[in-house]
Amino acid sequence: MLQADTVQLLCLTAASGVPLFSRGSSKQLPFSVIGSLNGVHMFGAGQGTVLSSCETERGSRVVWRVFQDSLMLIAVSGGGNKALSELHLRRLLENTWNCMVLVLGRDELANVRNVERLKRELRSCYRLIDRLLERGGEDQGFMGDLTHCADCLVPAQPGILQETLDSFTQAADSEFGCLLIRGRVAVATDKWLRLAPQEVILLSTLANSLSGVTSCDYPVFLPQGSPTVAHRLLCFQLLPSAVVCVLCGPSPSLHRVESELVGSFWSPLVETLRGCLEQAERSSLPPSVSLRWDIQALLVINRETRRSVVASSRASSQNPSEAPPLSSPARRWELLRHFYTFAVTRYFTSEEVTTSPTLPATPATPAAPATQASSTPATPHESLHEDFSKGFTHQPTQCYLVTDECKCYGLQTPQHQLYLLTDLSVPTFALRSVATLTLSAVTGATGF
Repeated sequence: MLQADTVQLLCLTAASGVPLFSRGSSKQLPFSVIGSLNGVHMFGAGQGTVLSSCETERGSRVVWRVFQDSLMLIAVSGGGNKALSELHLRRLLENTWNCMVLVLGRDELANVRNVERLKRELRSCYRLIDRLLERGGEDQGFMGDLTHCADCLVPAQPGILQETLDSFTQAADSEFGCLLIRGRVAVATDKWLRLAPQEVILLSTLANSLSGVTSCDYPVFLPQGSPTVAHRLLCFQLLPSAVVCVLCGPSPSLHRVESELVGSFWSPLVETLRGCLEQAERSSLPPSVSLRWDIQALLVINRETRRSVVASSRASSQNPSEAPPLSSPARRWELLRHFYTFAVTRYFTSEEVTTSPTLPATPATPAAPATQASSTPATPHESLHEDFSKGFTHQPTQCYLVTDECKCYGLQTPQHQLYLLTDLSVPTFALRSVATLTLSAVTGATGF
């Protein structure tokens, strides 16, 4: 159907099957194939059956999902060793829908009045959608598109950054502020962190996609918190790859914030920001966290705040000759994504948060209520877990996997999840101890 290791994303009207856009693979699927994919889904619906996914003999996968009874998204992946999992494709469809809501609003998508006009408007979403299709920038270790947890950086000096951000956000008449360092959330206000994780991820992706722009005022709809009323996302580049964002209502103006507030609040912290940028090149964890030399990569998720942090740098060893050569960073992130998928579809839980805090008021509406239902509610057939786990009478808290390239260990506590990749030299019986000590080292040194 497609070449190996490729993915194509299709968007059609749910009622008539009119194609709206196709993104991804450079080799587009023929119109006859697109029509067949839509037709088989419509046939199933006519028989009272929901067709959600299928897999071919050669390893290709197709995943369907209809949103708001208006638009159908179809993800098609080629086979091969790097074929995307069904979980990843499901996440891709949900993220794409949320991306379109973020830019255009739910009403524009749920009530299609003019197909040609909608096609033109959807072009403004292409930049964000293409970023989602880059598999989360796996060469840089971004995992939020798959985990639905905000990708974070733990700075060495978070106190002064947090204090400055809180004061800056308050001066901008908002309670929603965030500092991004190389695309990761370094510090954020309490209410920014209480946005739905998918919203935090998309807002970060949007801010990062505006490269080369020193400041911008971008209207956004929050897919869960405010899908029908737009708010303003103000972004200011403090240094290359260091961006501060504020989510606000009709005031203040972009010019006022840029001319009166940005310099006065952030100029004294230029050296601190440079230190954060240098740290981000090495690891998302501060130097105070000491990891074993035989750890290849790790992912820590805070289950309460839905934040995540990754690390892959090799710590120095007293005997460097013991350390086998590492695979490329992209390969390590790929293995980590595979292991995360393996664990959450068989053993662990992947909670989804569907509430948002009160948002800044706009002229068209008062402040949004504190809790709103998701615009894309989960349906029974979209459970993450495979039938394999239904036979358990308990909730597993640990799992491990041994491959030809590394050993993997997963650990779940009431507050955290840890996904760990180690060298093959680590004894299998020692993996549990290594994982427990690693999680304690990360949380103890950072309070993450």
